[in-house]
Amino acid sequence: MNVVAKYVALVVVGILMIALLVVGFGSWWFGQRVTREVKAFYGDANFAEDVLVTEAMLQGAPAPIQRYLRHAGVVGKPMVHSVRLEQEGRFRTGMGQPWMPIRAEEFYSVDPPGFIWDAKFYMAGLPILRVRDSYRDGKGEILGKIGGLVTMLQDEGEGLDQGAMLRYLQEMIWFPSAFLGDNISFTPIDDGSAQVTFTDHGKSVTGTLFIDPEGNVTNFVAERFRSDKNALGTWTTPMSEVGEFEGLQLPIAGKGVWLQPEGDYEYVDLTVTQLEYDATR
Repeated sequence: MNVVAKYVALVVVGILMIALLVVGFGSWWFGQRVTREVKAFYGDANFAEDVLVTEAMLQGAPAPIQRYLRHAGVVGKPMVHSVRLEQEGRFRTGMGQPWMPIRAEEFYSVDPPGFIWDAKFYMAGLPILRVRDSYRDGKGEILGKIGGLVTMLQDEGEGLDQGAMLRYLQEMIWFPSAFLGDNISFTPIDDGSAQVTFTDHGKSVTGTLFIDPEGNVTNFVAERFRSDKNALGTWTTPMSEVGEFEGLQLPIAGKGVWLQPEGDYEYVDLTVTQLEYDATR
C-alpha cells in the first residue's frame, strides 16, 4: 500500500505540474495576442503635436467640471494622446459569489477614442482566466479564455458597444484633458454634478459626473447595458481615494456597482498602481 500511495502521489504531482505548465503557456500566449492587438491599436492612433491646456479651454463647461479640471491640474499640461495603466483588486461574478484577485493592464487612445483592457483573474495564485475587453472603431468586444487557451466568453453587439462607450467615458477620469475634446459635451445639473455626453461613430452615451466642493470626482452614474440581464441597468462607480500620477490629482481607487431592487451588486474593486501618458510615441 505504501508503494501504491507513493506512485499515486507522483501521478498527482505530475498532473499538477502539467496543469501549471499549460496555464503558464496559455497565459503567455494570450498576452502575446494582446501585445499584437495593442501594437495595431496604437498604429491607428493620432499623436498630434502637444497642445497645452489653457484656462480659456475650460470656459463654457459647467462650474463643477471647471472646478474638477482645475483641481486635477490639467491647466498648463499637454493634452494627452495615449495612456497605459496598471490595476489590481478583486472581482466577482455575482452576488454571494467569491471574490477573485485580479491584475490588469489597460491601454487608451484619445484620437480615435478606444481602449484595450488585459486582465488576469487568479485562483490559488494562478492566472486561471484571462480577459481582454476593448473598444475600437466604435465597437465593443470582450474575450475570455480559461488558462489563456479555452474560450469561455466572447461577445459583441450593440449592447456591448454602448457599455464599452460608457466605460471609456467613465475612465476618462484617468486622463481628464480628454473631457475637453470635440466629442464631449456637457449639460449642467447643479454645483456638484453635470451630465457628460460622449459621441463616437454616430452614437452617443451619457452619464453623470459627481464632483465634491474641492474638485474631486466622487462618482459616475449611467444607464448601462447589462449583458447578464440583456437590459439597461443603473451603473455607478464610487471613488474612494485620490493619488498623483503625471503631476495630476486623479481618482485611483473605486468600485463598479449595479443598483438593483434586491440589493446593490458590487462586482469589482480596483486600484490604479501605475499610470503613464504618451509612452507609446
